[in-house]
Amino acid sequence: MLSHFDKQIIAAIQGDIPLCKQPYKELARQIGITEQEFCNQLQSLKDRGFIRRFGATLKHQKSGYTSNAMIAWRVDESQVITVGQKMAESPHISHCYRRNPTNDWPYNLYTMIHGTSDNNCKNFALHLSQMTGVTQYEILFSKRELKKTSMQYFPDLAPQLTEIE
Repeated sequence: MLSHFDKQIIAAIQGDIPLCKQPYKELARQIGITEQEFCNQLQSLKDRGFIRRFGATLKHQKSGYTSNAMIAWRVDESQVITVGQKMAESPHISHCYRRNPTNDWPYNLYTMIHGTSDNNCKNFALHLSQMTGVTQYEILFSKRELKKTSMQYFPDLAPQLTEIE
């Protein structure tokens, strides 16, 4: 069961994090607690399974990455974990996951890469292929981004970010 305090913490971390040296301290200040209390409660939420992961969303276009590609790989099932871990270690990979293949689509491992051009992405896919020995793959380039938002839980409890003191 989530307490009101739990909900305040969740609401505080689901939006933009302040760009400062101590963002947790700033979020804690805005809900009226200490940074240590804030961090302790985050850990408690994680320990209790309410928070599984905490990550950032990069607006890659603003960072100079204008081409995005989902690469569908056909990997021998006995090698999926090994190949997936090797691919996921690359700084060019933002997502790496396994899905069940179908009769019409035999691919079972997927990676998302961002590059400065379509050719940059193609070259990186070739590099991954050579590095892992996986030669069957399809490159699916993004045409348009339709959504890049996360669920909002307890929006009425989210602190309104103010100027950092």
